Amino acid sequence: MENKPSSSPTSFVDQSVVPGDVVLDLSNMTNQTLKLGGGLRQDCDAISVMKAGKLRFSNPNKYWVESSQKRYVPHAGDSVLGIVVDSKADNFLVDIKGPGLAFLPVLAFEGGTRRNIPRFEIGTLLYVRVVKANPGMNPELSCTDASGKAAEFGQLKDGYMFESSTGLSRMLLSSPTCPVLDALGKKLSFETAVGLNGRVWVNASSPSTVIVVANAIMNSESLSGVQQRIMVEKLIQNLKLST
Repeated sequence: MENKPSSSPTSFVDQSVVPGDVVLDLSNMTNQTLKLGGGLRQDCDAISVMKAGKLRFSNPNKYWVESSQKRYVPHAGDSVLGIVVDSKADNFLVDIKGPGLAFLPVLAFEGGTRRNIPRFEIGTLLYVRVVKANPGMNPELSCTDASGKAAEFGQLKDGYMFESSTGLSRMLLSSPTCPVLDALGKKLSFETAVGLNGRVWVNASSPSTVIVVANAIMNSESLSGVQQRIMVEKLIQNLKLST
């Protein structure tokens, strides 16, 4: 049974939704531009839900349905961790855990020209942005932000990469900082890169720190904020006892 359309989706944000729910009626809105992410579709003036999960929102006007799943469906604007699986004259072929391989143009780097094409070995881990993701076509990637700057994108060297659900990835990227990363950051020095495709990279000067951070993140998905902080304290205590 469909929910009654609402002129404002705020009442649905962070709430569970199911296919068929109508979360927004565009006929009651003027001069507003919305960006729809995964799990939502537009039917005339109605924005309806396509998959079960929770309706999420990020400024300025992006809405999507978040569900915890292993399979990743690419969407333009997503930041993901990709693994180079082949290289061609004009593109690198990259595995981003999607239905098919994505391609990264050799010029899709800050200041990219034919004279300074990067060279990546098979297996190289990259932090990239999805720029095109149309049904039935291979997604296109870039190693720059929307302004053409490298920003945080590029090759991730050393460290440890592990896979997670897409729901955990979104939790780690949420604002304000999720409890597990906040608690770890107050006690340990480390780097992370989180892909919306369910991949997480961790790096630190000490291998034991990498292990603690990775274990904390992997164990955090089903825990409340308070439970995440308690878990981090116990892991750090064990780390101190073992050193």
